[in-house]
Parts: sequence; structure tokens; C-alpha cells
Amino acid sequence: MTRNSSGTIATDIEDHRFICPPDGGWDAWGTVFGTTLVSFGTFGFVNAFGAFSDYYNEQYLTNYSATLISMIGAVQVFILYLFAGTAGALFDSIGPRYLVPTSGVIVVFSLFMLSITKPEHIYQQFLSQSVLFSLGATFSFFPSMGLMAHWFKSKIPYAMGCLASGSSVGGIVIPIMISRLIPRIGFGWTIRILAFITLACFAVGTVTIKQRRPSKPFPKSVSAFFDITAFKDPCYLFLVLGCWFTVFAVFNPFFYVGLSAEIANSGSNVNGYYLSILCATSIFGRVSPGLIAGKVGRFNILYISSLISSILILALWYTSFAQANLIAFAALYGIFSGPFFSVTPSCVTEISPIERVGARIGGTFAFMASATLAGTPISGLFIKEQTKDNFDKLILFSGIMSLVGTALLLVSRLVRNRNLFAVA
Repeated sequence: MTRNSSGTIATDIEDHRFICPPDGGWDAWGTVFGTTLVSFGTFGFVNAFGAFSDYYNEQYLTNYSATLISMIGAVQVFILYLFAGTAGALFDSIGPRYLVPTSGVIVVFSLFMLSITKPEHIYQQFLSQSVLFSLGATFSFFPSMGLMAHWFKSKIPYAMGCLASGSSVGGIVIPIMISRLIPRIGFGWTIRILAFITLACFAVGTVTIKQRRPSKPFPKSVSAFFDITAFKDPCYLFLVLGCWFTVFAVFNPFFYVGLSAEIANSGSNVNGYYLSILCATSIFGRVSPGLIAGKVGRFNILYISSLISSILILALWYTSFAQANLIAFAALYGIFSGPFFSVTPSCVTEISPIERVGARIGGTFAFMASATLAGTPISGLFIKEQTKDNFDKLILFSGIMSLVGTALLLVSRLVRNRNLFAVA
């Protein structure tokens, strides 16, 4: 009897050790460091797609419309988001020891394939940059988010912010490398250098990313990938609906601010740096919410930052393409759009049972996948002819969709706590 009691106590202690995250330690922060590097080598290329788009439109794929070129980025994000749930379940079953290096091999291989694509052969960009790259990236980037819940509880917004900042750094470095290196060494070798940098990021991530909980068998039911029952929770329902509408707009400045600057201020030396400015300030926007989330509330940060982002689109980007105006817009939009990428997974985590966090984060991004596929190409339809008037229509569409998303995020916040001034 004593032995059984002791065994029960030991099991309870072991279960408690896995249920309660340590909220710090070498392994925890080492995991954050590794996942941040993986974020750089995966979603960093998504943030930098505006630089690819500008180059494709102006030199590499001039025979194709801006809408079709924007589909390269749209399909890239769509595949990343669509397989988020599957990636999380596979990660839980296999663990980072094998999945991270496998993901890295696919991502690096896709970049080398991109480096040998031919001008005016857009199908090659779709196969390498949209499909192959995303299939590799999704099986390391999104599981990294779920892994934060294994190591952190009160500090999870900050950990998520650090992870998300890796993609912002990618959005700074990659566009600068593209604009500086392509005129000197060509498109192919520029992409190969980026591939070697990505290889180094995954090599470090393979060593530092640790799994805290024991692996689970690969699930056989759909509910393990996507928690359909979560939509019965009004707070979660309005949260994902708000994110869906917001995604229609949130990537458009990343993809089109540089192109709009080229239309208004052709030949300016600043044109190649708008995306880097946006991504540089986005680092602060993605990390800082983790420092104040405990005092302000994650849902408050999410809807307020989304509201300010909507206002910036309509008040700054829509009103003028003057160089000073666009610099101010890029800097401020980076700050206030940043929380959407780092706080959304934290909000899902806050309202989810710990054993359902992975499925719900995966389900959230899978739900948003259709918006990523439709949003950027629909916006691209406005600029078949690249004039300021047509860009104004694109920006107005972005601002309206962002405002609708903000309204739904506010409803989710009020479902969470009806007191508008409460910490929630």
C-alpha cells in the first residue's frame, strides 16, 4: 500500500513538473534563442517578400502582372499557415531533434533551387519559393510557437515576442542584402549566400532547441490537429474572425510600401529601405508587448495596436506618398503591427487548456490561411496599372479590412471581460 501511495505521489510530482512551466532557465532561453534563429530563416523571408516582389516586378519577371507576382508571396504564406496544425502534431510526436534539421534541409534546398531559377519563368518561383520553401518552413516555425508554452507561463508573451523578432530581423537584413548584392554578384549568388546564412541558423537551432515534455503518439483524429470545439467559445471565435479580417491588410504594407514609393519617388535612394525600416521598428513592436502584457493585458494590446495600425494606413499611407510621410508610416506601422504577430498566439494560449494549445494555435493559423491567399492578390488587382490613384484604392481597401478586424478583436476582448478598462 505504501509503495502504491509513493508511486502515486511520484507520478503526481512528475505530472506537475511537466504541467507547470519553469518560466526560465538555460534550456528555456536556449530554446528561445534557437527558435528565434529559425524564425529568421523561415518567416524572415515572408517579411522580406516585398523586396523580392519589387525586384521581380522591375527586372526579373517583367512579363507578368503585379497581381500574379504577389501570388508568389500569398501562396507562400497560405501553405505556411495551412499546415500549422499538422506541423504541431508532428512536432509533438517526433520532437525537435529530428524535425528541426529536416525542416532546415528542405528550406535550404528550396533556396538553392530558387537561386537557379530563370528570368521570366514564374512557375519556378512558385515551385521553389512558394511551395517547397513553405512546406519546409512550416514544420519548424509554428511548432516553435507551441514549444514556448512548454517552457513559459507568465513570460510567454515576451518569449513569443523574441521568437517573432527573428522574422523582423530577417525583414531588415534580407531586403538590404538583395538591394546591395544583386547589382554586384547577381540574383543567383545573392540567394545562395542567404541559403548559407539560413543553414547556419538551423544548425544552431538544432543544438539549442529543447523539448521539455515527452513525445506523444502521432494523433489519428482530426481534433488533434484542429480543435473544432474551440469555436464554441465566443471569445476564441471572435478572436480568429478578427485575425482573419486583419490578415487581409496586415501584410500589404510589407509587400507594397516599397513599390508605392517607387511610383511616387522613382529613383530615390530611400526606396530600397522602406521595408527594412518597417521591419526594424517591428522588432520593438513584437518584443515590447511581453514586457507590459501582465499590466495591460494581452487582448488589450492586440485590439489597441490593431486600431492604431488601421489609423496609420488611412491617415499616413493613404494621404501622401511624400518621402518623409512614407518613412514615418513605415516606422510607426512596424511598431504597431508588430503585436499582431507576437500577441495573437499568446491570446490563444491564455484562453486554451494547456493540452490543447498546440491544436488551437495550429487551427487559428489554418483558419487564417484563406485570408492570406486572397488578401494580397485581391489588393494586387487594384494596381494592375501602377498609378497613385490605384494605390489609393489598395490602401483604402487595406484600411477598411483592418478596421473590421479590429472591431471583431474588440468584441473578443469584451467577451473576455466586459469592463473595457480591466486588464485582459
